[in-house]
Amino acid sequence: MVGSRNLLDLSEMDGSISSDLQTIMAASASLGSHIYTNVGDAFANGNLLTWLAFAAATFLFIMDRTNWRTNILTALLVPYIGLNLPSTLLKILRGDIGLWLAFIAVVMRLFFPEHISGNVKEHLELPACLILLVVTAPDMLLKVRFTWIGETISLLIGCYLLYDHINAAGGFRQAFAARGAPISIGILLLFVAPIFQIILPIIL
Repeated sequence: MVGSRNLLDLSEMDGSISSDLQTIMAASASLGSHIYTNVGDAFANGNLLTWLAFAAATFLFIMDRTNWRTNILTALLVPYIGLNLPSTLLKILRGDIGLWLAFIAVVMRLFFPEHISGNVKEHLELPACLILLVVTAPDMLLKVRFTWIGETISLLIGCYLLYDHINAAGGFRQAFAARGAPISIGILLLFVAPIFQIILPIIL
């Protein structure tokens, strides 16, 4: 009697484990499908490439502040990022967080300039300008983002930075040598999102 009861308990346990495994497999398949769909939508809408452009511009900012100095006019990256800033970050910077950051930057610059060393000031000047530009930009200018006008401006900025980098490196070959290759790749990535945004309406 006890043995049959144990067999029944084992069979019920096996059935519940099998049912749980089926549920986990179904949930995993559903999760994979949703991830695939969302990534596909992000790529089709250009959102993924917008984040790539933002990452490339940020990378060039960082490289210019290290021993790998880029010797390019990094100030042009400020309007480039402003034109290609992902919508999520734009909403954050146009909200209270951006207003507070801009306020703190202005207060520090006006009333506590002696407490900011030259090195820190050099590193934070362009990011502070970017925040001020995004926070204070009129809505009319923001509507230029992701239009052919904004993307053309972004491409012109990329072309100038690439030309500037090649000249500073001493030629095209030197620009893609071991030391200049990461910077060259970063600049080339600046072209991807604008070109895609210009071609997308033609494809569709």
